[in-house]
Amino acid sequence: MTKLNFYLNFAGNTEEAFNFYKSVFGGEFTSLVRFKDMPMSDVSISGEDGNKIMHISLPVGKDDVLMATDILESLGQTLVPGNTINISVHPESKEEADRIFNALSESGAVEMPIADQMWGDYYGSFKDKFGVRWMVNYRYPKK
Repeated sequence: MTKLNFYLNFAGNTEEAFNFYKSVFGGEFTSLVRFKDMPMSDVSISGEDGNKIMHISLPVGKDDVLMATDILESLGQTLVPGNTINISVHPESKEEADRIFNALSESGAVEMPIADQMWGDYYGSFKDKFGVRWMVNYRYPKK
């Protein structure tokens, strides 16, 4: 079954926010990646931005995961009402990921076309025709 998780954007204080959420919900981070730890081709990240959070996830309850990133003004990103949250969809197959991505992004604005990514997942992101931000992420089965 397809799962939905919430993905939050912060203006440089993701780590502080997630340490707070961890103190409330308990548990341990299942992922914490800084921009400096995941170099991107053709993208220059400053030393100051290198320590900011590229991706963090905190399981909450049995089936839910809260995830987030820092918005980087140095890359022209700005935190404004409406882009502070994404809906992250996790389909059970690559075909279902394509179907969901293509259907929801129709007449919208694709930010990152769905494709195999350097971290090993099949991922894409977009804003739908209503201005809602979506991320579709299919994780290949472990071999």
